[in-house]
Amino acid sequence: MNLFEELKWRGLIHNITDEKIIDKINNEQLTFYLGTDPTGDSLHVGHLLVFIFAKRLEKYGHHPIFLIGGATGSIGDPKPTAERKLLSKEQLEHNANSLYHQVEGLFKCKMVNNYDWTYNIDILTFLRKYGKFFNVNYMINKETVKSRLDSGISYTEFSYQILQALDFEHLFANEGCSLQIGGQDQWGNITSGLELIRKIHGVDAEAFGITVPLFTKSDGTKFGKTEGGAIWLDSKKTTPYAFYQFWINTPDNDVIKELKQFTFLTKEDIEVIEESFQKEPHLRVAQKALAKEMTTMIHGQESYEQAVKLSEALFSGQIANLTKEEIEVVFEGLPKVKVEIDTPLIDVLLMLGAASSKREARDFISGGGVLVNSKQEKDLSFVIKKENAIDYKYTVIRRGKKNYYLIEHE
Repeated sequence: MNLFEELKWRGLIHNITDEKIIDKINNEQLTFYLGTDPTGDSLHVGHLLVFIFAKRLEKYGHHPIFLIGGATGSIGDPKPTAERKLLSKEQLEHNANSLYHQVEGLFKCKMVNNYDWTYNIDILTFLRKYGKFFNVNYMINKETVKSRLDSGISYTEFSYQILQALDFEHLFANEGCSLQIGGQDQWGNITSGLELIRKIHGVDAEAFGITVPLFTKSDGTKFGKTEGGAIWLDSKKTTPYAFYQFWINTPDNDVIKELKQFTFLTKEDIEVIEESFQKEPHLRVAQKALAKEMTTMIHGQESYEQAVKLSEALFSGQIANLTKEEIEVVFEGLPKVKVEIDTPLIDVLLMLGAASSKREARDFISGGGVLVNSKQEKDLSFVIKKENAIDYKYTVIRRGKKNYYLIEHE
């Protein structure tokens, strides 16, 4: 199986601009680029497929360039619904530096910033040298523009595709870069770059584009910053434990596809996992393999092992064995209240919103539906005390099978 066949088998090819790229991918060493705008200071899982695609090309001897859109990011790629908020120069620089550092941990590549070749282009040069090559009808028919025509789109956003096309032409002319890769939503920007290259360098200029499928949620929406629920690669934004949980909770219908797309496990390894998973899906061997590969790739072996430890403690009910730091990681974002004095369990359930009335709280307790630090508590007079808290800091309340709450002792 050659490289392109493997990429197809893994479900990583959405579209290509020219069949010639297949032979070049398999038999030559191309310089290619991928890029992202510094609209945030961390990548998220929605970016990962393109970066993993790039890493696969690099492993086969192709030469990656990672482009930070310091210029394009200052105006913003048109969103389907509304105009992006413009970021300050300082924020863009901070974000760019953060992304550079993050990408360095993913794979080896040359790094460039398109601000470096656009900041000194005056408006007349921009219009005469580049704008004259873009037909307005062609630009309007781009999907990202067409979706905004009714609600309105600014000239700033409308110009985005020209700036990104300029990037491909610049890298083609100055770095010998003949391939751009990106998510399927970047098809219009990629083809604009190819058009500009051919108009400036001639119709025989060989440049290509490949798009990768978007990584979407079960409802079909893409993972991103503005769509909510982003899973970040930055451990300060999404803990390694939460990152691990994201992958371990992959639906059965998606897990084999994601093993192929995201991991570097071999075809043979994945087929063995798939066979075992189909025989005993309740053992979740495919989800465990996916979570291990992804957590180790992004956060390292130690973080993976801690995530497994925390997951097993939660599953087995051995919460009392965790440290306060581990409690903070596992229960980040849970409903939490702070208490300064010893407080009856009935009152605590009301404070947490775990019961709507004292009568309901008593019913939950007497029925055995309340656990305090993993121990069932049926005593209606039970009092939550700091001296019994984990590391004298936290008490974990569980009501029912899945409803967890946290008491922080002052």
